[in-house]
Amino acid sequence: MTLKTAPWGDYWTKLPVLAASGQLADIVAMQSLRMPNFYSILEPLGDRAKADSFDVDAFDSSIIGGMSANGELYGLPYDVGPWMIFYNKDMFAADGVAEPTPGWTFDEFVTTAKALTKDGNYGAGITPQNFSIIASALGDHYVTDGTLDLTNAGAIAAAQSMVDLVATDKVAPVVASGSDPGAFISGRFDAGNVGMYIDGPWAMINKIDTVDFQIGLAPLPRGEGDLEAATAGSGFGISASSTHKDAAWQAIQVITSPEALVYLASQGRALPARTAQQVTWYDVAAKDVAGAREALEYSLAHSATYEITDNWNAVENLFNQYFPQAFAGSATAEATMNAVQSLAVNQ
Repeated sequence: MTLKTAPWGDYWTKLPVLAASGQLADIVAMQSLRMPNFYSILEPLGDRAKADSFDVDAFDSSIIGGMSANGELYGLPYDVGPWMIFYNKDMFAADGVAEPTPGWTFDEFVTTAKALTKDGNYGAGITPQNFSIIASALGDHYVTDGTLDLTNAGAIAAAQSMVDLVATDKVAPVVASGSDPGAFISGRFDAGNVGMYIDGPWAMINKIDTVDFQIGLAPLPRGEGDLEAATAGSGFGISASSTHKDAAWQAIQVITSPEALVYLASQGRALPARTAQQVTWYDVAAKDVAGAREALEYSLAHSATYEITDNWNAVENLFNQYFPQAFAGSATAEATMNAVQSLAVNQ
């Protein structure tokens, strides 16, 4: 067996080319956010799992959903991560603002952001790609029966809530169209200029080494109902063209086994997709971050499979193009959703 690697961006460009030319490896690394684009090149795993009495329920259910398409499992996950609120504990303390706790609401998030916005600092950092994360947390759906549905009332309301943070309440900085908004907001947080921003647990170990203040971790704020914390993660599938499918099936069970995931967790890099092995990650990566274990356990208890379409990359590119106009006050949230919906479905 030969291990082949490639840079992150190159990998997703090369994958369809390798599949089309019959050069795809037996085992294929797969990210949940890419599954809608690539499940057709993978072998369905449901029948194999049933035949071997493989315990799919040992994994977090939301990432099993992320490793599936059309109700069929196509990959075994090794990690899972709900999007969270990273916050600057030192800023909270300096401003006398109460730190967030599991179960907090979006209204409380806004109030907190307003209290932190002073002296040239912003209470929050928001990117266009945060739309789907925030909408999910608030219980507002933007995909209906697998089809993009950005113009329903809930999706528009979620977009309005996000736009108001920047354009009306001015508790978050405007990101420029065409920029890398994630890097921009992350950088402002690292510099101590933004009090809260959205990221995943995969970023935590690097953040601890990057910033010179104490980091806190909290679940996303919820709407009127329970939190729906969207998750992402990666895993391994079997090439549909493989001539060694039985061996590949055995191999991906080994590399996502309890022993393998405990090792990954012990390095602080991956929050295991297997729920029983997550305690190792808490003890290693989360031990020095305030509220991390409580926040993650709460988020995973309220997790939801990330709703995406097979053209999600294009949709997010359109978010990056059109949301900055709404953030700057030159377009409404409704007009933004209508524009992205129209362009996305006609591409």
